[in-house]
Amino acid sequence: MTVELDPAFPISSYTVRRADGTPVGTADFVVMSDAREERIFFHTEVYQIFGGGDLVELLVSKALTDSIRDRAVVVPLCPMFARHLRAHGDTFTARGGVFRRPIPDDMGVITRATLGDT
Repeated sequence: MTVELDPAFPISSYTVRRADGTPVGTADFVVMSDAREERIFFHTEVYQIFGGGDLVELLVSKALTDSIRDRAVVVPLCPMFARHLRAHGDTFTARGGVFRRPIPDDMGVITRATLGDT
C-alpha cells in the first residue's frame, strides 16, 4: 500500500492505493492560507474489505507527518482525525505538529469548497 497526496483546489486528498494502483481509501481536506497554512480534514473513507482500521491509521499518519514537515496547522473536523489526535495529540505536538479545535466557520469553508464557491 502507498499513500499519495493529490494537491487539488479547492479540495485536496491523500489516497491509499494498492500495489496495482487501485484506490482503497481517501482523506479529504481544504487548505486555508493566512499567516500559517491550515489543513481542515473533513472526510476520511476507507474500504473495510481492504483492512479499514489499518488503512485509516496509514492515511492519518501520512497526513500528519506531512503537516509537520510543511508546518501546517491541522484542523480535525473529520471524526477519524479527531479521534487520532485525542489519543496521540501529545506525540504529534512533541514531533513539532500543531493542531486546533474546529470552529463553526470551518464548516462554512468546507461547504463553500464542496459547492465550488471558493
